[in-house]
Amino acid sequence: MPFRTLNSRRIAETLELLATRIRERFPDASLNNVIEELIELANRDELRTQRLARPYFALRAGTLTAIVAAIGALIYMGYRLINTMEMENGRLDIFSVFAGVEAGLNIVILAAVAIFTLSRIEERLKRSLALDDLHELRSVAHVVDMHQLTKDPTALLRLGPRTVSSPDREMTEFELSRYLDYCAEMLSLAGKIAALYAQNSRDPVVIASVNDIETLTSNMASKIWQKIMIIRSGRAGELEGEAEQI
Repeated sequence: MPFRTLNSRRIAETLELLATRIRERFPDASLNNVIEELIELANRDELRTQRLARPYFALRAGTLTAIVAAIGALIYMGYRLINTMEMENGRLDIFSVFAGVEAGLNIVILAAVAIFTLSRIEERLKRSLALDDLHELRSVAHVVDMHQLTKDPTALLRLGPRTVSSPDREMTEFELSRYLDYCAEMLSLAGKIAALYAQNSRDPVVIASVNDIETLTSNMASKIWQKIMIIRSGRAGELEGEAEQI
């Protein structure tokens, strides 16, 4: 179903095209380094999400062997327990029965816990790998947000004098708009890389982490688009003023 699932290869290609656009428009911007990191994560995560989607047959075989061995040991111990119960006058001693039942219940509980733990090894291993990758994506999203932090569209209005600590703002309206737009696209694509993990996993912890990243990147992109709208509204006001003068 090509139009029902995300294609990791297409996401990576979109990132590479975006990197080319940024490099052509802003060749000296440090944003180029950030998107290169994002491309590297996308290429790596493409392989990892595919691997996480596949079952670990060797691990499952080992787990199944351990579970069968545990069940076999449980049956054997139960058989031995029945044979060792003391008999008095051809009848079972009631205290021996209670002691045997208590011991058998303890064995069953311990075996059940062991089987449950073994059956969750693959899920926990995949969860750990996915959360490590998602943590890196979250960090990259914050880095992108830091790059657009000082790109203030109101500075274009020259409402007041600069201070000694004021950041350099040498971009034109068009350049600033494009720079912010590139940041918003990077955040959106970071969210799509994270979505690949939810697409290939049914683990509620992984899905919750993916949802958090998508919410984070969406909120960051919304702030960026507010800046872009300020730039566009200011430009529209200038055009209206020029039209009135004509």
